[in-house]
Amino acid sequence: MKFDYQGSELALFATAVHWKSYVADTLRPFLGVRVLEVGAGFGANIPYLARGASRHWVALEPDPELAAAIKARVAAGALPSSCMVINGTIDELGADELFDSVLYIDVVEHIADDRGELARAARHLGHAGQLIVLAPAHQFLYSPFDAAIGHHRRYNLAALEALTPENCVVRAARMLDSVGFFASLANRLVLRSAAPQPGQIDFWDRWLVPLSRRIDPLTAFRFGKTAVIVWQRVA
Repeated sequence: MKFDYQGSELALFATAVHWKSYVADTLRPFLGVRVLEVGAGFGANIPYLARGASRHWVALEPDPELAAAIKARVAAGALPSSCMVINGTIDELGADELFDSVLYIDVVEHIADDRGELARAARHLGHAGQLIVLAPAHQFLYSPFDAAIGHHRRYNLAALEALTPENCVVRAARMLDSVGFFASLANRLVLRSAAPQPGQIDFWDRWLVPLSRRIDPLTAFRFGKTAVIVWQRVA
C-alpha cells in the first residue's frame, strides 16, 4: 500500500543536527545489525543512526516520492550503500523478514491504529529483537502544529507501555528534552503556531537541546517533550 505524506515537518527538522545526534546516541545501543526503520521519510535519521557498527538498514517508506528520495541519496553516496529502500508498509513484509530492531521515529502518532501497527511490527523481530518508538509527549501539549501535520495524539510513558505487544517486555522507557518541553508549552499556550519558523527550530536545536542533554540525566529521564520506549521480544 502506498501513501502520499502531507506533513511538512520533515524538511523543517532536517537541519536539527544536535537533536538528531542526541536521539541517535540514545537509540543506537538498542539497534543491532539488521534494522528496519518504518516511515523513514527521506532518510534524514539514517546518517546519524547507521554510524559505527556495520548495519544492514531497511528503510520502509509508504510515500513513493520520499522512498525515491532515499534511493537517490543512496545512489549519490549520501547514505550508506547497505541501506535498502522499500516503498510500502509493514503489512507488505514477508513473515520470514526478521530484524534485530524495528524503529519508529516520530511515526506512530501519525497512525490511527497504533496498537495494531506495533503488534504487526513485533512479529518481524528476531530472537531478543528490539521494538523502538520515539514520539511526541503529553497530550496537553497537542497544538495546531500537531493537527496540521496529521498527528492523531501525543503520548506519555504510561500510554506507550499500555501498547506493549504480545511476547514483548519493556526494556527501557525515558523522556527526552526537558528544556524543550517549555518551548512546546509556550507554543501551545501562547504562540499557538500552526508551524514553527526555521529560526525557532534553529534556536531550539542550537541552544535548548544541548542544555537538555545535560539536564535530562539529572531528572532520571522522567521529564521532557519526547517519549522513548524500547520493547524486547522474549518469545
